[in-house]
Amino acid sequence: MFQTFTASTSPEDGPPRLTALRAVMKDHDLDGFLVPRADAHQGEYVAPRDARLAWLTGFTGSAGFAAILTKIAGVFIDGRYRVQVKSQVADVFTPVPWPETKLADWLIQHLSAGAVVGFDDWLHTQSEIDRLSERLAAHEITLKPVDNLVDSIWADQPVPPTGKITPYPLEFAGESHAEKRARIAATLRADGQDATVLTLPDSIAWLLNIRGTDIERNPVAQAFAILHHDASVDLYVFGDKAGGLGTHLGADIRVHPVADFEPALGALTGTIRVDPATAPARVFTTITAKTARADDPCILPKACKNATEIAGTRAAHLRDAAAMVEFLAWLDAQGPGTLTEIGVVKELEARRRATNALRDISFETISGAGPNAAIVHYRVTEDTDRAVKSGELLLVDSGGQYLDGTTDITRTIAIGPQPDIHRHCFTRVLQGMIAISRARFPKGLAGRDLDALARFALWTAGLDYDHGTGHGVGVYLSVHEGPQRISRVSEVALKPGMILSNEPGYYREGAFGIRIENLIVVQDAPPIKGADPRDMLDFETLTWVPIDRRLIVTDLLSPDEHAWINAYHKAVFDKLADSVGAHARDWLEQATAPL
Repeated sequence: MFQTFTASTSPEDGPPRLTALRAVMKDHDLDGFLVPRADAHQGEYVAPRDARLAWLTGFTGSAGFAAILTKIAGVFIDGRYRVQVKSQVADVFTPVPWPETKLADWLIQHLSAGAVVGFDDWLHTQSEIDRLSERLAAHEITLKPVDNLVDSIWADQPVPPTGKITPYPLEFAGESHAEKRARIAATLRADGQDATVLTLPDSIAWLLNIRGTDIERNPVAQAFAILHHDASVDLYVFGDKAGGLGTHLGADIRVHPVADFEPALGALTGTIRVDPATAPARVFTTITAKTARADDPCILPKACKNATEIAGTRAAHLRDAAAMVEFLAWLDAQGPGTLTEIGVVKELEARRRATNALRDISFETISGAGPNAAIVHYRVTEDTDRAVKSGELLLVDSGGQYLDGTTDITRTIAIGPQPDIHRHCFTRVLQGMIAISRARFPKGLAGRDLDALARFALWTAGLDYDHGTGHGVGVYLSVHEGPQRISRVSEVALKPGMILSNEPGYYREGAFGIRIENLIVVQDAPPIKGADPRDMLDFETLTWVPIDRRLIVTDLLSPDEHAWINAYHKAVFDKLADSVGAHARDWLEQATAPL
């Protein structure tokens, strides 16, 4: 299997490691040291070598960081991980709600004037350090770049990943890397820039039509690149990872050892574009030429998928949906209490593997029953595995990596008869999902302008959820992709071709959790007769899997919502009936019957 179920960390390891780190801090005359969950490429997921936060504290969430001081050690976690962190870290660490509590404010509260806080300048972006330094300077607290102190005490730290880089076929990319390089280089010339430094693996993968295996669940290679205004590229990789690319790169792309990257930065001349929100602070201090602070020029073009990528994504979702239907039909045939969370994960992965197209899962499958479903990013292990019992909700959030697309789907499933509270909360979450699916909005609006649509039905009942409503998704790339989001804080205008998740939820700690997720893609909205001549956008649904009708309180639905779910289910049946086996087809017919 791709997924394993062993606990990768233990709270008991934290205290002695914290003591060792504080001893090294004292040797360096430091009053604090920052430990982010990040590598030099600022990806959401990190290779085992870079899992410093998990190794030190035991916390394995995909976002967060620690601030280690001499008397207190704060682990900063957002709303997705408030429950999870309690079971993963020892009491020598203090969970800190973030971003409600800002790191600068916390440091100011716990440090005195003259204090010095160390950080590894490869692991923090320039924007992050700028903001933090400005706030701390007013209180005479200094940030100091140092070699990574965690590395100095991590005796068995893994080596950097060395997986081979492979070409990504043009039939799936839809545009050659020569065309992409020319397009981005033209942007540099128009902005008067001589080169741009790229540090995000998915940007480099997109630009050069390459994929890798350095990060589990994400088909990227760790690399750095410098794209010049003549469209040539210098690519920097560890070891012989690029050795299998053959003639794919061509003469305009030069491959170098990663050790040459820092000297190359110092040798650049002219005006160099660097993204302060994604590039390590070390990049800025190493470049001696003039820098132009601007977004990574690949991020937005990568986010706006071309027709080939969208067509491939549609195909991947239909393939994945057929596997999901086979799984859900199997699940409903099992007796309550006969399944465990791990058994659910194993069966679902087997169904996806049976497509003979699965390259990997797109993230660790979340299979949470009863109270475990309230842990937003729950990962079942042999220690936490529990039976799926009658009267409980089972939340399954999963996805697959296929050459033609990346999928991400959540379904909340009734196991036996359900109490009214489950059904009412589920219906309000569904109303939010439908609201986003039906949204029609003027061009120029951002995710923050739509986020409230998903929450309104919950708000009217005094309910809410502590995560964004949607994230961007790549095409055989990262399942969490920027810059687009449906979130209260997202200011990036939505554009045609952007793929997003649509996943409102509701979670009651210690009791149950609900999430319903489809993927959607932004498109130009068709004209409405008699409407104002205004450019509008809407969403095409990509995910076609039944939503559990047993949990829907039809009296809560408006006529339009009622019509939407019936039309959605009819489309699900029409698209999948001929792609599944006889048992699954019979189940599908019942699961998609009109309300």
